[in-house]
Amino acid sequence: MTPTRREPFLAALVVSLLALTSAVPLLQNTQVANPFVVRDVMIPMRDGVRLHTKIFTPAGQAGPLPIIMKRTPYGVEGSDGNFVSYLKALADEGYIFVFQDLRGKFGSEGTFVMQRAPRAPGNTAALDEGTDTYDTIEWLLKNVPRNNGRVGMLGISYDGWTTIMGALEPHPALKAISPQASPADMWLGDDFHHNGAFRLSYGFEYAAMMESGKDVQQFAFDRYDTFGWYLALGPLSNVNAKYLHGKIPTWNDFVAHPDYDEFWKRQTMIPQIRSVKVPTPASRKYRMPGPPGMGATRTSITSRFLTRRHFIARRG
Repeated sequence: MTPTRREPFLAALVVSLLALTSAVPLLQNTQVANPFVVRDVMIPMRDGVRLHTKIFTPAGQAGPLPIIMKRTPYGVEGSDGNFVSYLKALADEGYIFVFQDLRGKFGSEGTFVMQRAPRAPGNTAALDEGTDTYDTIEWLLKNVPRNNGRVGMLGISYDGWTTIMGALEPHPALKAISPQASPADMWLGDDFHHNGAFRLSYGFEYAAMMESGKDVQQFAFDRYDTFGWYLALGPLSNVNAKYLHGKIPTWNDFVAHPDYDEFWKRQTMIPQIRSVKVPTPASRKYRMPGPPGMGATRTSITSRFLTRRHFIARRG
């Protein structure tokens, strides 16, 4: 959605991410988009919910290839734009690519939960982004022709977080991940709080954007100067009283959990990372303008990690 009176940072962030970004399978559409054959499928999860997924297979595929997957809440339409810049080096190497809408977003069924907390160790009945990743990989191995049984995952920001979630209880076929600039603890030092200090504009706008519908929807401010809007807002209770009306779960969580309580301790991924189960490079984001080509450099590093070290090498 294009903002009419303002161009907030969140809009630019989402636009960039979108651009970069039953037992019998239901094939909704198959297209040829040189150099890929593209399939739209609905992949069933263990609870019966189906997730919308786009599969890009090289049109000239000569033998078994590994799969590279990205799972996102920002929508998978236009995923072929990734091959122009972000994933160009990997596309040139020759892979099967998979892009998936998270549960409850865009074309996927189910209910979206912002950064769904990882299930407790041993709780095999619970669902999280890790179980959805596991079930997706299992389906891909059985239903994507001529894959070599190896899968890699990557992503930036929220997509980096889903990548890490997929590696907490990884499918045996997940051979390498490259999470980039992933959040880790949203109260201590990430987007919504900085060491407990609440980031009002980011928290309000992002929660409204992600949870107002299945797509992403910018909040409709009534003026260009949003600084003035926040000054005029008054107490934070006015957010629900005047605008959100209790309909945005993440905002309600901000209100109910202002301190570092069990809610935030359960949501953080840090205690879940007890050992490295899948080969993973370290990547760090700095909040400053980078030199031209920085994105290409990061992608090149990722490409070398995923391919040169042969974690998901095409040789099978």
